[in-house]
Amino acid sequence: MSKQHTPFRFETVGSFLRPDYLKKARLDFENGKITKEELTAVEDKAILDLVAKQKKAGIKAITDGEFRRATWHLDFMWGFNGVEHKKTENGVAFHGEQALIDDTWLSGEISVDSHPFVEHYKFVKALEDENTVAKQTIPAPAQFFQQFIIPANIETTRKFYSTDEELINDIANGYKKVIKDLYDAGCRNIQFDDCTWGVLVAEGSVNRYGEDADFKSISEKLLKVNNLAIEGKPDDLVINTHVCRGNYHSAYFSSGAYDPVAEKLFGEENVNAYYLEFDDERSGGFEPLKYVSGDKKVVLGLITTKSPVLEDKQTVINRIHEAAKYIPLDRLYLSPQCGFASCEIGNKLTEEEQWAKLALVKEIAEEVWK
Repeated sequence: MSKQHTPFRFETVGSFLRPDYLKKARLDFENGKITKEELTAVEDKAILDLVAKQKKAGIKAITDGEFRRATWHLDFMWGFNGVEHKKTENGVAFHGEQALIDDTWLSGEISVDSHPFVEHYKFVKALEDENTVAKQTIPAPAQFFQQFIIPANIETTRKFYSTDEELINDIANGYKKVIKDLYDAGCRNIQFDDCTWGVLVAEGSVNRYGEDADFKSISEKLLKVNNLAIEGKPDDLVINTHVCRGNYHSAYFSSGAYDPVAEKLFGEENVNAYYLEFDDERSGGFEPLKYVSGDKKVVLGLITTKSPVLEDKQTVINRIHEAAKYIPLDRLYLSPQCGFASCEIGNKLTEEEQWAKLALVKEIAEEVWK
């Protein structure tokens, strides 16, 4: 199977609901009841079972479900030198719920040695067969950048980086190292997960970047750090991106159509494909897809992971053809709008309902693209 053949018509964003025994093991480890080695053994078992289920479901781009992480993004940052974290006291305000994810800040300049995610990838890589390829999901460089320039962190960040440009360069260089190590481990399919653009379109969101921030300068910095990290990648390495609006226990973080960022994001970011949320009215219409440049692809996230209710098949098919008015059907693909468990807590549906959602995605993709 060609490693370039990603995305596939039937895709997932990457994270899956954690089984209860895995959640218990992680809690036992935090409380000192089991060793790191014992936790790893439980994670290995859970991932082996998950990959078998993915293969049975017909998923071609397999992942570890992010089973070794507490969150989709922060665990990756913790693998860098100069990053500290602790249990949060306040959480992050999602729509109707506080997301209890660790406070994470800089304690020095950013660098990376041997990132643990490379070993995580190798475990899944060994499970590939003639029908599947292993996909590695990591937060986008822009997400890393945003984490350390928000008002809660900027004072600490300025102790080590007097300008955003210096911070951007070190982030990009750290990513280049991780990307090279993943490539050397056999990875040809990386997915950047990126909430920064989805947040940027929300009303008042520029304030997250400080009093002096403006929409134009922030969007240029988000684009720059992502493209710098991608710059110089091997030709046979596919890097795609998932643009998200937050996904915690079936709650969302932000709302807003793609229109304000479409020209820059879709026209200038040097990725192969965009995984885009379109599961409800918060994402706006499909017209911004006209800015997707070159032969870049779009994976339509039309099936929600936030609810167990199955979508009407014909309605989804109609929406795919509506999107095809702005980008050719042969450059369109289908997936859920996000993962099923961006954080360990997971969304409010059962594992059975999770697999029913994916079966629906597969059924629709086979019908639309034959």
